[in-house]
Amino acid sequence: MTLKSTIELANGVAMPTFGLGVWQMKDGEEVSNAVKWAIEAGYISIDTAAEYGNESGVGKGIKESGINREDLFVTTKVRSEMQGYESTLQAYEDSLERLGLDYVDLYLVHWPVEGKTKDTWRALEKLYKDKKVRAIGVCNFHVHHFEELLKDAEIVPMVNQIELHPLLSQEPIREYCNEHNIVVEAYSPLGSGKILNHPVIQEIAEKYNKTVAQVLLRWDIQIGVVTIPKSTHKERIYENADIYDFELTQEDMDNINALNKNERVGGNPENLPI
Repeated sequence: MTLKSTIELANGVAMPTFGLGVWQMKDGEEVSNAVKWAIEAGYISIDTAAEYGNESGVGKGIKESGINREDLFVTTKVRSEMQGYESTLQAYEDSLERLGLDYVDLYLVHWPVEGKTKDTWRALEKLYKDKKVRAIGVCNFHVHHFEELLKDAEIVPMVNQIELHPLLSQEPIREYCNEHNIVVEAYSPLGSGKILNHPVIQEIAEKYNKTVAQVLLRWDIQIGVVTIPKSTHKERIYENADIYDFELTQEDMDNINALNKNERVGGNPENLPI
């Protein structure tokens, strides 16, 4: 595997298994620089969201990088406040305008919103059928969210982007997604920095002469999920991607798997203040 390795979605689209996440990055120079550095380092996937408020900066970074649009995989998401059928169609056009792009590769429902997500999903299905997006999916879905959506959906979501790291390994939803040919994508793969001092992972990192972050991201790759670490620092962006010259042993994988506590650093889809 390499930084440009991909996984095939249910519709045959090739999605990169590694990318740059830009949550909490400031719009403007901070995010546009991070995007340019990532592309310079060889990343071909950029993940943003309307809710992050930095799509314009992401678009600027893409444009200034000089990369061919078709060589990049861009993801964005419809924010909860814009869910609903017509409002989602408009939200997509608004995102395209901010990004300065003609299409995005993957469009996601950012959070499940009771009473609205089915209409939102119908809008994503229309965007997909009209060939305005290459793939569609969801974020933060648990099994029951899928079961409810799929009562009426014509298209099964192709991706489920969820908080996932060793303290929250999400095995039940990963198993469900695998059974339904839904690719799992990990956000906050470093636990928003909260796992970087964990002694078990520090010991493993020393063994391979790698950073804790590199071990965590390598774990993602080996459990078969897409991962999108975030960093605004050029050297860290390069460093995060340097995970293809080693492989964790089964013992190390088991030791990392054993760290699960179902402990979140972000919001829980079951009790959102929406």
